[in-house]
Amino acid sequence: MSSVHAAPDFWEERYRAGETPWEYPGVPPALTRFLARNPARSGETVLVPGCGSGQELAAFVAAGYAVTAVDFSATAVKRARGRVPAGAAVALHCADFFTCALPLAGYSLIYERTFVCALDPARWPVVAKRITSLLRPGGRWVGLFLEGPKEDGPPFGWDRGEAEALLRLHFEHLDTQRVPPAESPALFAGREWWREWRRPVGP
Repeated sequence: MSSVHAAPDFWEERYRAGETPWEYPGVPPALTRFLARNPARSGETVLVPGCGSGQELAAFVAAGYAVTAVDFSATAVKRARGRVPAGAAVALHCADFFTCALPLAGYSLIYERTFVCALDPARWPVVAKRITSLLRPGGRWVGLFLEGPKEDGPPFGWDRGEAEALLRLHFEHLDTQRVPPAESPALFAGREWWREWRRPVGP
């Protein structure tokens, strides 16, 4: 990823112009199915890095989670705030995920969609470590992960072997399911996989 793509202004310009072909127009069906199986228990929290316009935030609220979301596009955060139900337990931060003051081991769930694939693959090990540090023991990193080529990214896809090799250093694998093409935006159709990983409880 060039320094241009890593800069907040690159993404802010796209949100202002409405050029966001990576966004799904609503709650992804794979997430809806997950939340139906996994409503929050008392005190459960979810973190959404790179939340964009926040299409999914209300769904997490409805499932009982206390929500924290981060994006460094001010326009995206403003749109996300407009989707939050009044009085809901949602903390929205316009900040860099890697430097934002977030509580270590503070989340029972971290949700992925279009965050990892927006980052230079050279940074993915750093992402995995940051996610691990923010999850509670036994907490899960779940969501929609993009597979495919890395050339001309973002988005940068990854292949399954690469994901397994990286994530098994930090997580226990729980589930992987292919997402039907109709359940993805056209940009990602046929390339998204629902994955579930868990931070081990022991050392």
